[in-house]
Amino acid sequence: MLNNSSKKKLKVRSIAIAVLAIAIFLLGLLEDYPKLVERYYSESFYPFLCHVLHSVFNLFPFSVGDIIYIVVVGYLIYASYRLIKLSFKKDFKLAGIFLMKIVIGVQIGILIFYLFWGLNYFRPSAGERLNLRDTSYTTADLKAVTTMMIDSANACRARVTPADLAQSNGTIYQTAIVAVNKLSTGSANFRTYYPDVKSSILTPLLNYIGTSGYYNPFTSEAQMNYQMPVFDRPVTACHEMSHQMGYGAEDEANFVGFLAGIGSHDRLLRYSAYHLAVDEFMHALRYRDSSASKELRPRISAAVHNDFKAEREYWLAYQNKVGILSSIFYDKFLKANNQPQGLNTYNRMVLLVMALYDKKKVDGP
Repeated sequence: MLNNSSKKKLKVRSIAIAVLAIAIFLLGLLEDYPKLVERYYSESFYPFLCHVLHSVFNLFPFSVGDIIYIVVVGYLIYASYRLIKLSFKKDFKLAGIFLMKIVIGVQIGILIFYLFWGLNYFRPSAGERLNLRDTSYTTADLKAVTTMMIDSANACRARVTPADLAQSNGTIYQTAIVAVNKLSTGSANFRTYYPDVKSSILTPLLNYIGTSGYYNPFTSEAQMNYQMPVFDRPVTACHEMSHQMGYGAEDEANFVGFLAGIGSHDRLLRYSAYHLAVDEFMHALRYRDSSASKELRPRISAAVHNDFKAEREYWLAYQNKVGILSSIFYDKFLKANNQPQGLNTYNRMVLLVMALYDKKKVDGP
């Protein structure tokens, strides 16, 4: 039998769960109104929020978001223990009331996620906003642009010095911030507010789940895996900071990171951007015409090829079932947030670059 205090908690929490569920449902309806989201959230509320969050969290030299995640995981472990303990005592009513508290916490987390950043998933696509609609392109066009990417990567890699490869993470991050600010100044479509990137204290875990970086939507912090191959870090930093601009989809973030990278004068960052592009374009070309892909493979310089080999060996050293499970989870997460292609969304960067290539052919450089 529940006492009066427990009955009151049950009533209050039941109402809270119902109200929060309705709020989440209403936010979900905005997925069908991208222009509304763009006007009142992405171009109005979100920039204001960035000014506030970036001004506060940039003061901390460490990742506050990482700390929050650690605390939350710790609490969930404790909550699981308490629920199991209550169940063994057969105190199911008290366990139910406690479980309701956890549900409310999860619902609040979902609301904060969408209000602080997640609604950007519902805005019009970058292709629409940048007038780079997904266009059909011939295999010949894809092969031509892939060739350009390979030649650019080869040339940039030849200019990279041992000193460039020995850069500290702090230097790499500052270079990426300069590149992102330059892109932001050049176009309102890439507007950013006090961008910053930090090394994640969870990097050992990121290695095992095969993650090069991540964006924390609760603190608006861009997090980096600071141990992965050095030539991957610069463009990854730009990628994560593009999420701070409000680019939610991963293909769009890759595209923005690529643009920031090739617009930089830094040798390592430019190479990092073209290194990413070669990987994406060769994958796309192999899917469309494996013979054309095999034909271009020898064109990749030995130095670039060795970097791809080093990159592959680095991740394989950490590959295990945890990485497989995390990939499945993240795939489901992307599909639930207006990215129906899941992890394949990363490869759609090629469509945006090809649309840009097609536009330049029509409009001129």
